Amino acid sequence: MPSLAAWPVDAGRLETAAGRPWTLPRRLRRDRLLGRWTAAWLGATALGVANAGVRELVYADRVGELAAHQISTATLLAALTYYVWLVDQRWPVPTTRTALAIGGIWAALTVLFEFGLGHYVLRSPWSDLLANYNLADGRIWVLVPVWMVFAPAALHRLQTSRS
Repeated sequence: MPSLAAWPVDAGRLETAAGRPWTLPRRLRRDRLLGRWTAAWLGATALGVANAGVRELVYADRVGELAAHQISTATLLAALTYYVWLVDQRWPVPTTRTALAIGGIWAALTVLFEFGLGHYVLRSPWSDLLANYNLADGRIWVLVPVWMVFAPAALHRLQTSRS
């Protein structure tokens, strides 16, 4: 088997017949980006689990259940904002449309994870899980999946408006 050194082109830099650098087609680049961001959702999940742990261990008993819910929602939103910014630094999103697609994937995965873990693993009834989305009762958890939809796009717009 010939070594890479024997190839007529530099293995690290492929060129087209016209001598221009070869890159992946736009569709494949977008799919690769979506895959990376989808994998990065696991980090957001870890933030959510850690946030819930801090809530239960540190301040849930001190401030009451509803206030603890609201505080932990706010702290998770802040942590997610920073995390999305970090991920966007690593894998910049090229368009607002792609950012919204990523946000939609993240929100769907989050809701599926929450309801799947809550009902099938922790054995919480559906009514308790749905109660976290009741704004009339001061339950503001719905802001987390909503922010997940829009955070990548909002941060993308912020980054592009700065440059």
